[in-house]
Amino acid sequence: MEILGISYIEWVGYLASFFLLLSFLMRNITTLRYINSLGCLFFVAYGILLNSWPLIITNGAIVLINIYYLFIKPKES
Repeated sequence: MEILGISYIEWVGYLASFFLLLSFLMRNITTLRYINSLGCLFFVAYGILLNSWPLIITNGAIVLINIYYLFIKPKES
């Protein structure tokens, strides 16, 4: 299936890149981590569609790191 001549798999990759780049425009670190996680999750999906373990492992690890800093690590006063 294609949209505008681009396969849906490539669209997932473009979405992942968009959210990853958007995350670096954030001034608030919490917002950065949420948007970065969204981009990384799209990259994990992209990696699954391409059967690319380096994409899956790296971006999955980044999501876990973001989850750690967002929810597990106690907030410093």
